[in-house]
Amino acid sequence: MAVPERLDVTLRLVRNAGTATLSDLAARLGVSEMTVRRDLDELQRRGLVTRIRGGATAVDTPENGFAARAGWQAGLKERIGRAAAEHVRPGSTVLLDAGTTTVHVARALLDRAPLTVAALSLPVAAVLADRPGIRLLVVGGEVRAGEGSLAGPVTATVLATLSFDVYVMSIGGITPGGWSEFTLEDAAVKQAGLRQADRALVVADAGKLGVRAFARVADLPAAGHLVTDASARDPRLTPAAQETLAALDDADVEVTTA
Repeated sequence: MAVPERLDVTLRLVRNAGTATLSDLAARLGVSEMTVRRDLDELQRRGLVTRIRGGATAVDTPENGFAARAGWQAGLKERIGRAAAEHVRPGSTVLLDAGTTTVHVARALLDRAPLTVAALSLPVAAVLADRPGIRLLVVGGEVRAGEGSLAGPVTATVLATLSFDVYVMSIGGITPGGWSEFTLEDAAVKQAGLRQADRALVVADAGKLGVRAFARVADLPAAGHLVTDASARDPRLTPAAQETLAALDDADVEVTTA
């Protein structure tokens, strides 16, 4: 896992746990505690976490969410976004998830118009608003501070009234046990999206492979396709990541690398 990818995941794990230990982070990331310690030191240097004995606590400011992660691995996420958009047919009805990667998917979808897109994120909606050939629906709900994502019971209720050709889903972690997210609220929205879509396409950088986030979303077969980056085929991946790739294959989840 490249350092920016690992920092991204580590920051989200700490932010959503409030306080995280070295041992728990190492287990969830599939790396050594020494690696986690170096990453936490770097995140503290950037003002994103506070180091404590045996772990770290979150720095509770909204600026440490989406905005802090948006520039990390931007080129990689752009490639994933373009590759994912190629699997969306013009004329489709699309549910587009929240996250830094889905912003790049939204930009690439402009070339696939006409589309009807329901956005679960204010940053995603801003990319698509007032663009030719895009019919945009912003799904209601509570806006999460620092993330601009929409979640909560209102979001789930609105989703239950809609149907989609494809759900482009971001994800926090992928293991043989399934897809997982960092918060219960995000997991609940993704579960609702999966129920309402004919097919699901997951977008995630390879750093999510082998990572176990807090809240389980679904079994691997709930989504038929994963679009990730080329480092997913790197033989130096952690054992947990390699086990996850094998599990995806066993679950007949198509993996495309960009």
